[in-house]
Amino acid sequence: MADEHTSGDARNGFNGSLLDLEIYTTNESTKEEPENQTLWPRTLARKWILVLFMGTCLLYCARMAMPICAVSMAATFHWSKIDSGLVLGGFFWGYCFTQILGGHASDKVGGERVLFISAASWALITAGTPLLAQLSSHTLALMTMARFLMGLLQGVFFPSLASLCSQRVVDGERGFLMSAMHSGSHLGTLLAGGMGSVMLDRYGWESVFYGIGFLSALWALVVWKYLLKGEVTSKQMEKRNDTKWNLSRWLSLFKKSPVWAMVFAHMCMCSTSYTLLSWLPTYFKESFPHATGWVYNVIPWLAAIPSALVGGYVSDFLINHGYSIASVRKIMQFIAMGVSSIFIMLLSGGAFTSFISAVVYVSAAVGASTFTSSGVSVNVQDLTPSCAGALYGFMNMLGALMGVVLVSLSGYLIEVTLSWATVFSLISLVNATGLVIFLIFGDAQRVDLENYSQVIVI
Repeated sequence: MADEHTSGDARNGFNGSLLDLEIYTTNESTKEEPENQTLWPRTLARKWILVLFMGTCLLYCARMAMPICAVSMAATFHWSKIDSGLVLGGFFWGYCFTQILGGHASDKVGGERVLFISAASWALITAGTPLLAQLSSHTLALMTMARFLMGLLQGVFFPSLASLCSQRVVDGERGFLMSAMHSGSHLGTLLAGGMGSVMLDRYGWESVFYGIGFLSALWALVVWKYLLKGEVTSKQMEKRNDTKWNLSRWLSLFKKSPVWAMVFAHMCMCSTSYTLLSWLPTYFKESFPHATGWVYNVIPWLAAIPSALVGGYVSDFLINHGYSIASVRKIMQFIAMGVSSIFIMLLSGGAFTSFISAVVYVSAAVGASTFTSSGVSVNVQDLTPSCAGALYGFMNMLGALMGVVLVSLSGYLIEVTLSWATVFSLISLVNATGLVIFLIFGDAQRVDLENYSQVIVI
């Protein structure tokens, strides 16, 4: 049945304006969750879902601009493969640095404001990349710095989204929101690869950066003018008796088994996803050299979009019809890590696997993996809504770092064993380990209520 910490009437019945608020204080015990009166009205929530979906799409378009243009830019500026690797790798180093900071800032001032500032900044850098390239003869250093800054600014996005979801959305609607946002990332990848390639061939690599930068700036302008109403600073929504999340308080969170189980499962999920993204094109090219490239580069990500939306809808449906939140999170994660691993292992058939069946297996695995948006990815909002952004940033940072390790290890295994089955088995093993830990120790009961008092805005 539904978890006791879900406050039904108070959370689902809020239809007032967020702008007409008076402040009063309530003191809650450590065993009870305070009422959240900062939720979006339903009409406003629908607007934000659409806007955030478009924002996630543009985020990935901007992220993919450099990889799409890398070959043309390398020819123009006479880069070697090592030079291109430095430029492309700069993004991921920057991406790791701001995960926690972005989430913490979102917890304090509101995720929507951090998202706006981030988008406006990355739009400027994207549109200005061609100008930077012509600024001096040190093009390699400037482009590497531009990618590093892009990573810094985009690193705050998903932690801010987690913080925003925990502050503004009720438990029974979080799964669909997070799934919709992650499906936007798949759409952005497809649009960047499709439209970006056309623009690159017809108008040159500069047009890709100008176009994506302009659209990202337009998105930020719409958010600022119509949703934030021109305000970037927020009113104080919440305060706690212990306002400083010091090291000892963070360590106390990680002593709770549901928290570290969630973090570990997220690390495993991220690392296996990065590995698939990195090596699947090579797998298809080596295993099926005469196959049409766009088929395996497009179909799995097309399948991921409706799959993510279905996963979000199913999770919210189950929660709203009485299933416990913890059970739903575990069901979604079982599909994301368990079912997807089954299809990944089917790829190990080698010569017995046809091209069509390989595309089907990969599409099914990628589609099933999107269910994590309604599992571990949203579980942080169940456990620690008061610091969901910062904790999600910590999870995402560890996931990215572990992803770099697993991608490199997979390359080593391919080189040594000359067998893709070894890599697919490694991915399945990592997934299975993370899944078992989460199924045993995972939960959805709040663990951040110690010494909590709230200033409620109504």
